[in-house]
Amino acid sequence: MAANVSAGRNIHAFYLAGQVFRGQSYRQDSWTSGFTFKANPFREPSWSSGVSKALKADRCGCYSRAVSAISESSKPCTSIRSVSVSSSTKYYDFTVIGSGVAGLRYALEVAKQGTVAVITKDEPHESNTNYAQGGVSAVLCPLDSVESHVQDTMVAGAHLSDEETVRVVCTEGPERIRELIAMGASFDHGEDGNLHLAREGGHSHHRIVHAADMTGREIERALLEAVLNDPNISVFKHHFAIDLLTSQDGVSTVCHGVDTLNIKTNEVVRFISKVTLLASGGAGHIYPSTTNPLVATGDGMAMAHRAEAVISNMEFVQFHPTALADEGLPIKPQTARENAFLITEAVRGDGGILYNLGMERFMPVYDERAELAPRDVVARSIDDQLKKRKEKYVLLDISHKPREKILTHFPNIASECLKHGLDITRQPIPVVPAAHYMCGGVRADLHGETNVVGLFVAGEVACTGLHGANRLASNSLLEALVFARRAVQPSTDLMKRTKLDLSASEKWTRPVVATARSLGDEVLSKIIALTKEVRRELQEVMWKYVGIVRSTIRLNTAERKIAELEAKWETFMFVHGWEQTLVALEACEMRNLFCCAKLVVSSALARHESRGLHYMTDFPFVEESKRIPTIILPSSPTTASWSSRRLQNISSSSSLIDC
Repeated sequence: MAANVSAGRNIHAFYLAGQVFRGQSYRQDSWTSGFTFKANPFREPSWSSGVSKALKADRCGCYSRAVSAISESSKPCTSIRSVSVSSSTKYYDFTVIGSGVAGLRYALEVAKQGTVAVITKDEPHESNTNYAQGGVSAVLCPLDSVESHVQDTMVAGAHLSDEETVRVVCTEGPERIRELIAMGASFDHGEDGNLHLAREGGHSHHRIVHAADMTGREIERALLEAVLNDPNISVFKHHFAIDLLTSQDGVSTVCHGVDTLNIKTNEVVRFISKVTLLASGGAGHIYPSTTNPLVATGDGMAMAHRAEAVISNMEFVQFHPTALADEGLPIKPQTARENAFLITEAVRGDGGILYNLGMERFMPVYDERAELAPRDVVARSIDDQLKKRKEKYVLLDISHKPREKILTHFPNIASECLKHGLDITRQPIPVVPAAHYMCGGVRADLHGETNVVGLFVAGEVACTGLHGANRLASNSLLEALVFARRAVQPSTDLMKRTKLDLSASEKWTRPVVATARSLGDEVLSKIIALTKEVRRELQEVMWKYVGIVRSTIRLNTAERKIAELEAKWETFMFVHGWEQTLVALEACEMRNLFCCAKLVVSSALARHESRGLHYMTDFPFVEESKRIPTIILPSSPTTASWSSRRLQNISSSSSLIDC
């Protein structure tokens, strides 16, 4: 069966198990047509067995162009020096979008082979990595085993994880940790001189390498220091990625770089490169409360979708069970937080106990693993308690542990709570679930390659098959480290056999920055004000209808409300002089939030079961026949909304890359 969405907003989400998809109707024979991609075939028959079928489906005429985009030479091409034809165009061998652990680790490796541009939306340290408290999971204890880590990951992922991917990540993880230590990252050690390994929910052994409760910050520090000292790497901070630059080579889509907006100078800067790595993080800000920093607006996922990359498993949004509930603090923050303050999983791993406001311990009622159950179980349990008791938060108590141990393991949490009059060594911590991590994203193979030639992905923006329906605690930094390294070899191979055409920059029309001069002060102010209002409304819709517990009726309501909200916003802008190629930070973030929200809703509607993070009241059970990834293909360029269309149009049919 096929379900239809409103005209102009159709995202085609294919659910391969039951051949359910959203959007235009397709003939059954389209599943077995001869449509294939020239490059980057996914592995068969595991993680990508369904993808190959989806890639063979008719693609709605998405951005089809007769452009010869890339050819390969029989002899290696030399690395290029970083070139700026003008201040608005820059040429590099590699462009890295994002400055978290995945982007920086990759940049350090490929810089040994060529020039690298690292593009970051804010300051280089402002990434999800920097806010990761818990640690990195890896098998480093003789009592632990790779097999145990594999099984813990598969169970947490509700058996939707790809076992081959899981084994690769769990096997290579220890070496990635040793590399970080060699680069200067400092992790906690026990009295015996060995690494102190913590335990978190879903793990059967102590295997979490950490730096107190600020692990991400320490890893980011070490990597960023190395990047800034590398002469082959240039870091461009305050550059917002607008859209990927692509062309067609037969049936293959080819990536040539990215357009960015320099937020400080209000200038569009174009980066042309042989290889692009997308490592831009997640989309937590589609919800009103998230542990993610403000930069996490789904830019990479939305850009990749518009560039015809395959998207997968977007229904699996992880809500961290324990974000600090400001309402329960003795001294309330004077201003609302930009992002929720995370209370790491390690607090429960160290013996923290969850109580409702009646001081009743409730987790053993829901799961025999109690507080050490996986995140999806704990988050749903808290949500159920809050709804049944009509309360706004629960309590996480670690005060029964020795004071010195608490302050040693959780100094950042203790300090933050003490600012607001709460001593965690004596009082329980008020906590509530908050949007935390996207388990879905841009579909990638074991080397981070996507179906778009020249585009690699790593980190939260990617869907590698590791997390399945729910991410195991502390597997995210691990995945980023492993895939950043695995993407290096195919990236450098492609770079060496590719030569850039330095005249390629003008093959695409350039975005134009919206200014008070072009639109008028009053109009621009009104558009920005409405955008902020619409952003809040979208977040509320997502939390109310696409939260921890869902239903088909509520998802359909969300789909309708999002379409209406997007139409209202776009109509207002375009009536007041906005144009397809205009860009502004607030508007571009909003289009990406709309795009990601629609991807989540469309994927959720396609999965008629409850698995992992996706719980449906009208499909409350796991269905073995539906244990297969959800696949999303691009929407039609002729009917899609602004959020689903790229800003640039190709303006020439000549070769873009030549060897």
